[in-house]
Amino acid sequence: MGILKDDGLVYEAVNEVDLGPNSDQLYLHADVKAPRMAGFLAKVFVWFLEMKLIGNILLYFLKKNNRIQKLVSFGVLEESPLYVPLHPYEEIEEKEEEFKCLNRGLSPSQQVQHAVDCLQSSEMIHENSNFSFRRWTIMDYSRAYASRQITPLMVAERLISAVMQSTFPEMNMSFFISYDAHDILRQATESTLRYQRGEAISVLDGVPIAVKDEIDCTPYPTTGGSKWLHKVRPCKEDACCVKRLRACGATLVGKTNMHELGAGTSGINPHYGTSRNPYDPKRISGGSSSGSAAVVCAGLCPVALGVDGGGSVRMPAALCGVIGLKPSFGRIPHTGVLPLNWTVGMVGILAGTVEDSLIVYSAISGDAESQQPTTPRLHLSNMNLSNMSRIRMAKSNEWFNDCSDDIRACCLRALAGLHKLYGWETVDVTLPDIEAMRLAHYVTIGSECTTSIAHHLEKTGKSESGWDVRVALSIYASFNSRDYLNAQRIRKRQMKLHEKIFRMADVIVSPMVGVTAYEIKDDVRETGELDYVNGAALVRYSIAGNFLGLPAVTVPVGYDRLGLPIGIQFIGKPWSEAKLIQIAYAMEALCKAEYKKPQVYYDLLTPN
Repeated sequence: MGILKDDGLVYEAVNEVDLGPNSDQLYLHADVKAPRMAGFLAKVFVWFLEMKLIGNILLYFLKKNNRIQKLVSFGVLEESPLYVPLHPYEEIEEKEEEFKCLNRGLSPSQQVQHAVDCLQSSEMIHENSNFSFRRWTIMDYSRAYASRQITPLMVAERLISAVMQSTFPEMNMSFFISYDAHDILRQATESTLRYQRGEAISVLDGVPIAVKDEIDCTPYPTTGGSKWLHKVRPCKEDACCVKRLRACGATLVGKTNMHELGAGTSGINPHYGTSRNPYDPKRISGGSSSGSAAVVCAGLCPVALGVDGGGSVRMPAALCGVIGLKPSFGRIPHTGVLPLNWTVGMVGILAGTVEDSLIVYSAISGDAESQQPTTPRLHLSNMNLSNMSRIRMAKSNEWFNDCSDDIRACCLRALAGLHKLYGWETVDVTLPDIEAMRLAHYVTIGSECTTSIAHHLEKTGKSESGWDVRVALSIYASFNSRDYLNAQRIRKRQMKLHEKIFRMADVIVSPMVGVTAYEIKDDVRETGELDYVNGAALVRYSIAGNFLGLPAVTVPVGYDRLGLPIGIQFIGKPWSEAKLIQIAYAMEALCKAEYKKPQVYYDLLTPN
């Protein structure tokens, strides 16, 4: 770990750090010294925080008491800063029986067809399984449309009815910030006519897909969960990832709810309501891609898009019992996404099944047309479990175990199942300085957020923002150049440490979150919520994926004693999405017979 001095931590040279299981590296638990606040108490705290003199004093002690100064601001380390986690690559030929390498220049629909070719027969999977609960997949929708059992227009009508029902006071699920029934029906009608002519564009044609309100998607404004951002930054055209889905014929059904400006982990939004967890509507769905996770969980869409800046796709996916895939930094173009976190945020995929995440990943991946190639060619997994090679999974025990008892036991059972069924090996390692990386990431994402919207805030002020977000913006604005530069030096150090870990194993495995979904209190409706203890527990396992630009995926593996979903996470080497998806598919196959139906669930596909 190094020597803890009054003026900061002195970090050991990377080549001297022991990453083995018996390392003397000290694991620091998150030491969050901030009480939960909401309602009137949150307002009082904001008033003090925004008074210049008192606010500066409060911010100084907040940073000091929560180790930002010791671990980041005044840390002593030899690395130079690394500002952007874009990894170099070499085009490597994978085993043909396991992976398919696509040529550059294919259209989104062509890439989708290659993904479909990689899937095992879904009919065979369906016939050979007696599951108590099974989610409808993209292939289910496509086959139902092609066989005329149902049409995209009928599905769209059911979806609109379900969304309206979900907004009734007795449910108040708050899935969407905006949706346009006329636009949904227009798209679905066009798709229905294509099927009638036998001219479906791809298997995504007519499939409902929702988009987080951080991603441009016409005809909707992009609010970022705020009441003001869309007024100063109008949405003029679709984001690149949305254009690619449209090119495949998908029906874009609206903009999902989110934590305001992505500045929280709960998904509680005082402006648009709180997206509730379909497994227990009294509880959070997680953030910041809360609505995207909830609509997939509730069966309204087989897939939704999110943005993952600090676990914001994977955390809500785990809390809602769905798949959350965050690709490598740069794999999916960021054009048309709110520039809230340039170097840590990435478009991600929330899906009901791993096969659906593969299909949508294939549709939206690849360099933007105007760019020279900056990413390797797209590799897709052949989803055949009998051809999989053995996997070595790195597990850092103290970090892995820093979660609730139910989560720990469930994830350990999942690992035991992988070992028993597939012969996969767990490699015990030590991941150093996890808490320092979390805080360095917090400095980075906060600095980038405030910088990106500073000129807008100067015009509008903070008054239109939620009270919880005003606290976050004040803390973000307190970070200085030393904080930011040292955070980037920690990024470089962690990149080197993870490179050493990946020489020992194929992936890093951990729980996805430290706690399951917690209850939504009555006092959050007007002000939002400041709960940094639960926030630190939720974000604990997310940071490497964002800060280091690594691909990561979470898969549901069980439930706690209250019936709330638990997810496991696999973090991969740069550009290893194909292997990660294959691993996730194997994990899902092991667990899906035990998947349970949420309390709130809509079946859009079964004929009446």
